[in-house]
Parts: sequence; structure tokens; C-alpha cells
Amino acid sequence: MPVKILSVDKNSPAQKAGIKSGDIIVSINGHKIRDVLDYRFYMTEKKLDIALTNGILTVKKGQYDDLGLEFETYLMDKQHSCRNKCIFCFVDQMPKGMRDSLYFKDDDERLSFLFGNYITLTNLNDEDIQRIIDMHISPVNISVHTTNPELRVKMMANPKAATSLKYLKTLTDAGIKVNSQLVLCPGINDGDELKRSLEDLSTMYPYLQTISCVPVGLTDYRDGLYKLKSYNKETAGETIDIIHEFADKMEKKYGERLAYPSDEFFLKAERPLPDYEYYGEFNQLENGVGLLAILQREFDDAMALNDPHDKKRSVSIATGVAAYPFIKKLAKKAMEVYPNLNVKVYEIINNFFGHNITVAGLITGTDLIDQLKDKDLGTELIIPSVMLKYQENMFLDSKTLEEVESKLNIKITVIEPDGFELLGAMTGDEELLDY
Repeated sequence: MPVKILSVDKNSPAQKAGIKSGDIIVSINGHKIRDVLDYRFYMTEKKLDIALTNGILTVKKGQYDDLGLEFETYLMDKQHSCRNKCIFCFVDQMPKGMRDSLYFKDDDERLSFLFGNYITLTNLNDEDIQRIIDMHISPVNISVHTTNPELRVKMMANPKAATSLKYLKTLTDAGIKVNSQLVLCPGINDGDELKRSLEDLSTMYPYLQTISCVPVGLTDYRDGLYKLKSYNKETAGETIDIIHEFADKMEKKYGERLAYPSDEFFLKAERPLPDYEYYGEFNQLENGVGLLAILQREFDDAMALNDPHDKKRSVSIATGVAAYPFIKKLAKKAMEVYPNLNVKVYEIINNFFGHNITVAGLITGTDLIDQLKDKDLGTELIIPSVMLKYQENMFLDSKTLEEVESKLNIKITVIEPDGFELLGAMTGDEELLDY
């Protein structure tokens, strides 16, 4: 549908051409403008005939870098919500009373392209798929979960879960690259069903370029929801073996592994993490595939490049149960080289969501306060940025960074998942923090 202009930047090409706030864009060069994808795609043409409800503006390429228009929302449209009722949906497992945005289920193909979000395809129709192909929006990140149509309907509680699977092949046949995701639930879509899904997806190689396999996350708030169980050491190991058997075959055939277990699977199975080279192009970092391998490589590089100092420093790090042994090992390595460095690593048990949740990204301010208030934190507490809302200093339970600092009486340093930043925060070396 036509989009309304919220504001026009001063001295911008749009203002000079007479466009005003409140004007409505109908089309660009005859193409309907429904949202940000249409707007960005057709803005690249050499000459723009912009049809408004009250006339047409012509802008020639070279007169502008950006037209200077602001819209009511970033997408220029409402965000598409999820129409599924997946048996493993994390949003459905949230406790009551949290901020409204945490209960929104996103399933928007535009955000898949713009920000790497994963979509299920159940929101899309043939016209939507053709638009992706026409604009060559690539890669597209797709949550598949299973290629068994009947099982996909059962897992997602949506009849379109079966029919929308056809779009995978439509996209890959058209040369659109796809990264796929399987959220695995013990006894549901692992075992023989996982083998089937891997084989089916491999027929779309090379445009189906990666498959990430992620274990289901279960909170304590599942009353009335589908009965699921978590992976344990044995079942996680069995799942890794299935994935590796398939991936070894793909590597022998194509030179690429194609399918990868997430880091969490290795941690649950208590198996060594693969080397850096195992992960190829690291196309599935957002699913926790290879994050620790990159962190290890960066940390080792930082250790090799930096000249250790002997100044006295005492800091602490808070992380989740899953990554605790790994982070503790890195801290030990740093202390062996920096003679007067003391780093205490604390594993935070997730009392807020339940003990089955072990990742750092779901740790709340409440659990940090409760479990660290009587601990020796040194002069600084280091936490990963994944604990906070994107670009905001707020934890999942809406406690702010400032609140937690005040309760713990400690300066908190937030770092990105980067080995240079981690060593820099431990040692206080500013050059590493800015590397």
C-alpha cells in the first residue's frame, strides 16, 4: 500500500523538490512502493519519477545520495508477526509481567534480509516469493525445523507449514542463497527425522548453503504447552554424531560440511569444541554456530600481539553455565601471562527462566544481583553485550545496567563477543578494546 512520509530533512533533495511531510508515495518509476525493500530497490535506478498523491517528482541520478525522507516506521509498514504456534516457541515460555516487546513474535521476510532474522515462510505467498527473486534478496534465513510436511505442521501448528516448504526449492532454483535452521527437539525431529531433513536440504546445494542445528531451549514456564524434554549429554552426543556423519559425506562430495551443530550441543555433550577451520565461512554465527571458536582464535591472536604488563589488576566476569568452563579457561591463560592479573569468573545459574536455560544471552539483572552481591568482584565486572537489549542498557527483566551497578556497587564493563575486547577488558589494555 502507499506509504506516508513522516518528515523531510532540511536542504535534502526531497525538500528542494517540494516534497512535504504528510505526502504519500504511491510509486517510483511505475513500481508500487509498499515498504522499505521496494523503496531501497527502486531508488537505485538512474532516474526517479516519484509519484505522490498530488503529483510527480523527477530526480536524476547524481543529484542525490539519499532523498532525505523519514517514514513512520523503519520498514515503512507494520512488522509482520508470526502466525505459527510452534511447540518449542520461546516467546510462549516467557513469564508474565515482562515488557510488551518481549511477547512479539517476529516472522518478517524484510528483517531476514536487512538484519539476518530467521523466517518460517508461512507468512508468504507466491507474489512475495517472486519479489524476493526479482530483487535478488540474498541470502534469506529460513527456519525449517523439518522437511517432513506432516511433522512440520505438527511442530508449528499451522497448515501452511507444509505447503510453504515448496518455497525453499523455488528460491534455491532461482539462485537465492538460503541459510537454514533446525531447532531440534528430542524424540520429535531429531534421529531419523533429522537424517531425512539433512538429506532433503542437501539436494538444494549449493544455494542452500548452510544448515544450523540448535537444541530446543525450555524454561520453567511451560504450563499447558506441548511436553518436551531437554537434551542431555547422551542425546546431544547422538545428535552431533548424526550431523557429523552427514557433514563428513558432504565435505567429501562438495568440499563443504554444509551442516553444523551449534556450540551448545558440544557443551551439552561435554565434547571438545571444533577448531576454527571446521566452520568454513561462519555463516551461522547468529545461531551460536562457531561463536566460541572465533572467540578462542581472537583471544589467542590478542595474546600473541600484546606485550604483557605487570600492573596489578583484579576484575570479574559473569557468564552463563554453558560457557563458564570455556571463559574460565581463557581467564586462566591470561593470568599465566600477566603476573599480577586476577580474574574471577562466575557462572550465573538462570533462576529467572529455569535451570535448563544456560546461555549468557538470557541472564537477567535479577540473577546477576542475587548471585553476585556477596562475591569478590574486584574493581570491575565484565559482562557480554548479549545480556542487554540491543543498543539499550536494559536486561530481559527490565532492570537497567545502572540499577545492577548500583546494587552490586561495581563498575560494569559491557563487551562484544570479541577475543580482543575480552582480553582488553581483563587486562585494562585500551589498545585491545579499540582493536
